Amino acid sequence: MATAGTAAAPAAAGTVSPYRVCLETGLHVDLAAQRLIKANAFVAVVFLAIGGLFGLTVALTRWQTVHLLGSEWFYLALTAHGADVLLFWIIFFEIAILYFASAVLLNCRLATPKIAWLGFVLMVVGALLANVAVLQGDSSVMFTSYVPLKAAPHFYLGLILFAVGALIGCFVFFGTLVIAKEEGTYEGSIPLVTFGALTAAIIAVFTIASGAIILIPTFLWSIGLITEIDSMVYKVVWWGMGHSSQQINVSAMVACWYAIAAMTVGAKPLSEKVSRTAFLFYILFLQLASAHHLLVEPGVSSEWKIFNTSYAMYLAVLGSMIHGMSVPGAIEAAQRRNGFVKGTFEWLRKAPWGNPAFASMFMSLVFFGFLGGISGVVMGVEQINILIHNTLYVPGHFHGTVVAGTTLAFMGITYAVIPLIWQREIVWKGLARWQPYLFGFGAAGISVFMMGSGIVGVSRRHWDINFADATLKFDYAPIAHLMLGLNGLSAILATIGGVAFVLIVLMSIFFGAKRDAAAVKANPTVVAGTPVAHSGSEGTLKLPGTIILVAVFFTTFVVYYFVNWKFLSDVWPLR
Repeated sequence: MATAGTAAAPAAAGTVSPYRVCLETGLHVDLAAQRLIKANAFVAVVFLAIGGLFGLTVALTRWQTVHLLGSEWFYLALTAHGADVLLFWIIFFEIAILYFASAVLLNCRLATPKIAWLGFVLMVVGALLANVAVLQGDSSVMFTSYVPLKAAPHFYLGLILFAVGALIGCFVFFGTLVIAKEEGTYEGSIPLVTFGALTAAIIAVFTIASGAIILIPTFLWSIGLITEIDSMVYKVVWWGMGHSSQQINVSAMVACWYAIAAMTVGAKPLSEKVSRTAFLFYILFLQLASAHHLLVEPGVSSEWKIFNTSYAMYLAVLGSMIHGMSVPGAIEAAQRRNGFVKGTFEWLRKAPWGNPAFASMFMSLVFFGFLGGISGVVMGVEQINILIHNTLYVPGHFHGTVVAGTTLAFMGITYAVIPLIWQREIVWKGLARWQPYLFGFGAAGISVFMMGSGIVGVSRRHWDINFADATLKFDYAPIAHLMLGLNGLSAILATIGGVAFVLIVLMSIFFGAKRDAAAVKANPTVVAGTPVAHSGSEGTLKLPGTIILVAVFFTTFVVYYFVNWKFLSDVWPLR
């Protein structure tokens, strides 16, 4: 992309907004939106670096041979890791995605840029306040911050300010969609990527409302204005934020899958209507999956548990399965259209695996499905959940969704948009080709080995699996120590990949070669005629490779599902 100068963007209401024209996509890029995208994405990457390093110290502490931190520092690092990567890194980046999917993809000016900057400042101040509170040592309440654990007041205040800022970002996104519609800056329906971002924003409003409902009284409790917070009420409402925030991630991640597939190989969804319906299932049902954190709680009824973890959740899972077939199917259809028609899998063998955006996206798709998706359904079964609740299986699962899934996808879209938004070349292209594989396989290893240690019963949050200070001695089976050692090695590999990503991004946006018209012509980063900003469907199901891949997934799913029922049957005699 190259700057084509500053001009007045077309606006039916006579509004003037500086913009530039992208030479690769032809889109009008509102400069106010561009600055906000840059700011949110930059801060997101900073928090990814901070939170990732805290995560490495946690993994090296769980590796008993290393056992890096003492108990106080372990819980401090665990709290900071959870807040920085599950909330701050992810949501800052998602706000950048919302602005890109609205103002940029719809050729539209951003609604109320000054208010958007207010939201950004609130998010930064809130994230810094929460981190300061944790580092001061009095707020090691971990990600869930369950009462009666009490953090410093500015920990809760920081989370509240961050949530308000994120909510402002969502409303700016909604306002931008209204402006685009009124000013006619796009034709037909909004693009599927924008629809996915809309899904994420709608779920975000529900999520942030849940956080406000519980965090505001908890803040008042921390300063002494409220005498007590009911622990069961706290858990139910808090998980409306804690787990639903991850459903924002799923929606944004899938939108990135579609965007990267379009940008790298020119893929269009098999059926836009079906894909949009799958996103609708997310809005209606996905956040109900938070119930799986409450399946062993006595304070909620069995009827509520069964409904939320069966009928409602199955429809959310159906949405993910639709995307899980549509994305590789769209890639296969595009590759066959591009001439890769030999055999069943030439389209996959000759996919652009050297492009870090594509590699990140496809590994995110595979890891999310096989690791995060299958394990999530198993965890959501009321009966099976008792086997793995509060073991390391739980964080193993969400490392499969949020790290090997969402974070890897966000890395991929970063590689795709740095040339488009920052107008600079990616530096260290050799390292960039390898980075997704280093991080991806490291993150997948973390997920697998944490789930493996959880299966043999390792506690979710205990800092010392040898229980050295316990009055009654206890030790896990030797396989648990092996699993946590492999988890530590995987964390080191993921950290190497994560550090490489951070360095590549920072060096690219500050020192990468400028992309002028000649550079764009010599080295285009987006497939000509990319459908990412347009509507349309492939309209074919002649996808033999995708059908085989889907069959492998379903076979794995069914086998693993029933293996867990076998595990459950082994404990029935204990009743």
